[in-house]
Amino acid sequence: MRHDQHFTLEQARAELPWVAERLAQMRDARGRLTDEDTRHALAGGSVGNGGGAAGRAVGEAFLELHAAAAALDERGIVLRDLDRGLIDFPAVRDGREVYLCWTDDEDDIGYWHELDAGYGGRQQL
Repeated sequence: MRHDQHFTLEQARAELPWVAERLAQMRDARGRLTDEDTRHALAGGSVGNGGGAAGRAVGEAFLELHAAAAALDERGIVLRDLDRGLIDFPAVRDGREVYLCWTDDEDDIGYWHELDAGYGGRQQL
């Protein structure tokens, strides 16, 4: 088994609101990291002071992004693609380790796939 923790379908479903919140936080933090105005302010900031307010904003956004990713990892939830909101929940199906697969534009978890199959190998539950 690749994963220490496995989710039942009910447990994974219960995590969806929390996961959606983490995805939103990560997207917001990433947006602040890649903000054009912030990048220009950093480029013009003093090297000795970390870029001033812009440097602090980037540092805070990085820490928020990292913390949200770590929180997913701590719960055993696998983030595959932040843009698509693609999440895998390790599970056991018919005695085999698989992933319950969800994207944040879906209302519910309706798919699973083999560990090495990826999104293209999704099958309906």
